[in-house]
Amino acid sequence: MNTKLFGKTDASVSVIGQGTWYLDHGDRKRAIAALQRGLDLGMTHIDTAEMYGDAELVIADAIAGRRDEVFLVSKVLPSNASRRGTITACERSLKRLKTDRLDCYLLHWRGSYPLEDTVAAFEELVEAGKIKSWGVSNFDADDLDEILEVSGEGRISCNQVLYHLKERAIEHAVIPWCERHEVAVVAYSPFGHDDFPASSSKGGAALARIAEARRATPRQVALSFLTRATTVFAIPKASSAEHAGENAAAGDLVLTKDEISALDAAFPRGPKPRSLPML
Repeated sequence: MNTKLFGKTDASVSVIGQGTWYLDHGDRKRAIAALQRGLDLGMTHIDTAEMYGDAELVIADAIAGRRDEVFLVSKVLPSNASRRGTITACERSLKRLKTDRLDCYLLHWRGSYPLEDTVAAFEELVEAGKIKSWGVSNFDADDLDEILEVSGEGRISCNQVLYHLKERAIEHAVIPWCERHEVAVVAYSPFGHDDFPASSSKGGAALARIAEARRATPRQVALSFLTRATTVFAIPKASSAEHAGENAAAGDLVLTKDEISALDAAFPRGPKPRSLPML
């Protein structure tokens, strides 16, 4: 599994991690097995959020006795993101995850509380040792400008955003912004939301050709394409240990320039949208 430095932190994090949205909706034992298989294969970045129902409780069971292997991330809801509310939410997540610290803690999306209050809470949590770093999710470039004014350079570790082959909006402004400021970009829903390219489509055929040539699967090729930039990580969800194994194998697949060009043509990024897409 290839790793990269996560923003300006000193953490070397797996290029492919594990998302957990809807993890609590299926069989619990199967979900735990998938997470543990992912860890075994080097997918040590596990992402969750207080919004994700009982996902934090499932993760707690999956990482029991293995906490030091994991780069663990959770998120505070905007409705809880006042200074005191952020701290309370973090402490609640720590209790549910059965751990004493998070490696990164994110504001899930912008809400009504001033960014100054949320950032102050994040910094207080860092000082207390309850989080090692903090970041944001679903922030466009102008939002990032605003929080940078509040935090100063070098404090924002991550921006987690929607990114998949059919939705490449972040390539216009968000990825360049994050590259300039050494902020990690984490792609959520990297296979789309139940919308992975069909093999019968033009894009699906391009994926299949590359996959066959590389003895990989189309999903592995997609993950490799999305994480080709040095700042970008991906957190696909796996519903089974077998699926986790498939995702993990993408972590050491490096596409050639010709393969990247072929996918770029098959999945054009399109014009810059007026607002940042999100789920």
